[in-house]
Amino acid sequence: MGSSPQIGLIAPDFTLPGGRLAGEDFERRDYDLAAARGRAVVLAFYPGDNTAVCTKQLCSYSSGMEAFGELDAEVWGISPQGVDSHESFARAHGLRMPLLADTGRETARAYGVAAPGIGVRRAIFLIGPDGVLRWKHVALLGATYQSLDKLTEQLSGIKSA
Repeated sequence: MGSSPQIGLIAPDFTLPGGRLAGEDFERRDYDLAAARGRAVVLAFYPGDNTAVCTKQLCSYSSGMEAFGELDAEVWGISPQGVDSHESFARAHGLRMPLLADTGRETARAYGVAAPGIGVRRAIFLIGPDGVLRWKHVALLGATYQSLDKLTEQLSGIKSA
Protein backbone atom coordinates (compact mmCIF):
# COMPACT_ATOMS: atom_id res chain seq x y z
CA MET A 1 0.00 0.00 0.00
CA GLY A 2 1.40 3.41 -0.98
CA SER A 3 1.13 6.60 0.99
CA SER A 4 -2.19 8.38 1.13
CA PRO A 5 -2.54 11.99 -0.08
CA GLN A 6 -2.21 14.61 2.62
CA ILE A 7 -5.07 16.78 3.85
CA GLY A 8 -4.61 20.37 2.70
CA LEU A 9 -2.92 19.44 -0.58
CA ILE A 10 -4.37 19.07 -4.08
CA ALA A 11 -5.85 15.59 -4.48
CA PRO A 12 -4.27 13.38 -7.15
CA ASP A 13 -6.08 13.82 -10.45
CA PHE A 14 -7.37 10.84 -12.42
CA THR A 15 -9.65 9.93 -15.28
CA LEU A 16 -11.58 6.65 -15.04
CA PRO A 17 -14.33 5.05 -17.10
CA GLY A 18 -17.63 4.64 -15.34
CA GLY A 19 -21.33 5.11 -15.50
CA ARG A 20 -24.44 5.94 -13.56
CA LEU A 21 -28.10 5.08 -13.66
CA ALA A 22 -30.27 7.80 -15.15
CA GLY A 23 -33.80 6.47 -15.10
CA GLU A 24 -33.69 3.21 -17.06
CA ASP A 25 -30.42 4.06 -18.81
CA PHE A 26 -26.89 3.43 -17.58
CA GLU A 27 -24.93 6.36 -18.96
CA ARG A 28 -21.27 5.52 -19.56
CA ARG A 29 -18.53 8.14 -19.76
CA ASP A 30 -15.10 9.04 -18.43
CA TYR A 31 -14.93 10.79 -15.05
CA ASP A 32 -12.11 13.29 -14.58
CA LEU A 33 -11.51 14.68 -11.09
CA ALA A 34 -10.03 17.95 -12.39
CA ALA A 35 -13.17 18.52 -14.48
CA ALA A 36 -15.29 18.29 -11.30
CA ARG A 37 -13.72 21.42 -9.80
CA GLY A 38 -16.30 23.84 -8.49
CA ARG A 39 -18.15 21.13 -6.55
CA ALA A 40 -17.10 18.97 -3.64
CA VAL A 41 -16.48 15.32 -4.56
CA VAL A 42 -16.75 12.34 -2.23
CA LEU A 43 -14.52 9.52 -3.46
CA ALA A 44 -15.78 6.25 -1.97
CA PHE A 45 -13.28 3.46 -2.64
CA TYR A 46 -14.83 0.04 -2.04
CA PRO A 47 -13.53 -3.52 -2.49
CA GLY A 48 -16.23 -5.01 -4.71
CA ASP A 49 -19.59 -4.89 -6.42
CA ASN A 50 -22.36 -7.05 -4.92
CA THR A 51 -20.57 -7.80 -1.66
CA ALA A 52 -22.52 -7.45 1.58
CA VAL A 53 -20.80 -4.44 3.19
CA CYS A 54 -20.20 -2.61 -0.10
CA THR A 55 -23.84 -3.02 -1.07
CA LYS A 56 -25.02 -1.62 2.29
CA GLN A 57 -22.55 1.26 2.06
CA LEU A 58 -23.40 2.33 -1.48
CA CYS A 59 -27.15 1.86 -0.95
CA SER A 60 -26.95 4.19 2.07
CA TYR A 61 -25.08 6.82 0.05
CA SER A 62 -27.46 6.43 -2.89
CA SER A 63 -30.48 6.94 -0.63
CA GLY A 64 -28.82 10.14 0.62
CA MET A 65 -28.09 11.69 -2.77
CA GLU A 66 -30.39 14.64 -2.01
CA ALA A 67 -28.39 15.42 1.16
CA PHE A 68 -25.16 15.39 -0.86
CA GLY A 69 -26.77 17.55 -3.54
CA GLU A 70 -27.87 20.12 -0.95
CA LEU A 71 -24.19 20.41 0.03
CA ASP A 72 -23.22 20.81 -3.65
CA ALA A 73 -21.31 17.54 -3.56
CA GLU A 74 -21.03 14.57 -5.91
CA VAL A 75 -20.35 10.99 -4.77
CA TRP A 76 -18.24 8.70 -6.92
CA GLY A 77 -17.85 5.01 -6.05
CA ILE A 78 -14.52 3.51 -7.16
CA SER A 79 -13.60 -0.18 -7.24
CA PRO A 80 -11.46 -2.54 -9.36
CA GLN A 81 -14.41 -4.11 -11.21
CA GLY A 82 -15.17 -3.15 -14.81
CA VAL A 83 -17.98 -0.90 -16.03
CA ASP A 84 -20.16 -3.90 -17.02
CA SER A 85 -20.01 -5.17 -13.43
CA HIS A 86 -20.83 -1.67 -12.17
CA GLU A 87 -23.86 -1.47 -14.45
CA SER A 88 -25.18 -4.79 -13.14
CA PHE A 89 -24.53 -3.69 -9.53
CA ALA A 90 -26.21 -0.29 -10.03
CA ARG A 91 -29.27 -1.84 -11.71
CA ALA A 92 -29.63 -4.57 -9.06
CA HIS A 93 -29.66 -2.05 -6.20
CA GLY A 94 -30.89 1.18 -7.83
CA LEU A 95 -27.60 2.97 -7.11
CA ARG A 96 -27.75 6.57 -8.31
CA MET A 97 -24.12 7.69 -8.03
CA PRO A 98 -21.45 7.17 -10.68
CA LEU A 99 -19.47 3.94 -10.27
CA LEU A 100 -15.93 4.16 -11.64
CA ALA A 101 -13.77 1.26 -12.85
CA ASP A 102 -10.19 1.32 -11.54
CA THR A 103 -9.36 -2.06 -13.09
CA GLY A 104 -5.58 -1.51 -12.99
CA ARG A 105 -5.80 0.00 -9.47
CA GLU A 106 -3.66 3.00 -10.53
CA THR A 107 -6.03 5.43 -8.80
CA ALA A 108 -6.20 3.23 -5.70
CA ARG A 109 -2.38 3.28 -5.60
CA ALA A 110 -2.31 7.08 -6.04
CA TYR A 111 -4.62 7.37 -3.02
CA GLY A 112 -2.71 4.78 -0.98
CA VAL A 113 -5.62 2.34 -0.75
CA ALA A 114 -4.51 -0.53 -3.03
CA ALA A 115 -4.20 -3.67 -0.90
CA PRO A 116 -2.94 -7.16 -1.70
CA GLY A 117 -5.62 -9.82 -1.53
CA ILE A 118 -8.68 -7.56 -1.30
CA GLY A 119 -7.62 -5.24 -4.12
CA VAL A 120 -8.77 -1.96 -2.56
CA ARG A 121 -9.26 -0.80 1.03
CA ARG A 122 -12.57 0.78 1.94
CA ALA A 123 -11.81 4.51 2.09
CA ILE A 124 -13.42 7.93 1.78
CA PHE A 125 -11.73 11.08 0.50
CA LEU A 126 -13.58 14.42 0.58
CA ILE A 127 -12.25 16.77 -2.08
CA GLY A 128 -13.18 20.45 -1.84
CA PRO A 129 -14.44 22.43 -4.83
CA ASP A 130 -10.89 23.78 -5.19
CA GLY A 131 -9.47 20.26 -5.64
CA VAL A 132 -7.91 20.19 -2.16
CA LEU A 133 -8.24 17.09 0.01
CA ARG A 134 -10.26 18.18 3.07
CA TRP A 135 -10.94 14.94 4.98
CA LYS A 136 -10.22 11.22 4.64
CA HIS A 137 -10.83 7.92 6.31
CA VAL A 138 -9.03 4.71 5.31
CA ALA A 139 -10.34 1.55 6.97
CA LEU A 140 -7.87 -0.97 8.35
CA LEU A 141 -10.55 -3.64 8.16
CA GLY A 142 -13.31 -3.27 5.62
CA ALA A 143 -16.23 -4.49 7.73
CA THR A 144 -17.55 -1.00 8.51
CA TYR A 145 -17.96 2.21 6.56
CA GLN A 146 -18.44 5.92 7.18
CA SER A 147 -22.12 6.78 7.56
CA LEU A 148 -24.10 9.22 5.45
CA ASP A 149 -24.48 11.44 8.54
CA LYS A 150 -20.72 11.50 9.14
CA LEU A 151 -20.03 12.42 5.52
CA THR A 152 -22.65 15.17 5.37
CA GLU A 153 -21.33 16.54 8.68
CA GLN A 154 -17.80 16.71 7.23
CA LEU A 155 -19.07 18.16 3.94
CA SER A 156 -21.04 20.88 5.68
CA GLY A 157 -17.71 22.43 6.67
CA ILE A 158 -16.53 22.61 3.05
CA LYS A 159 -17.64 25.79 1.34
CA SER A 160 -18.44 25.67 -2.36
CA ALA A 161 -16.29 27.81 -4.61
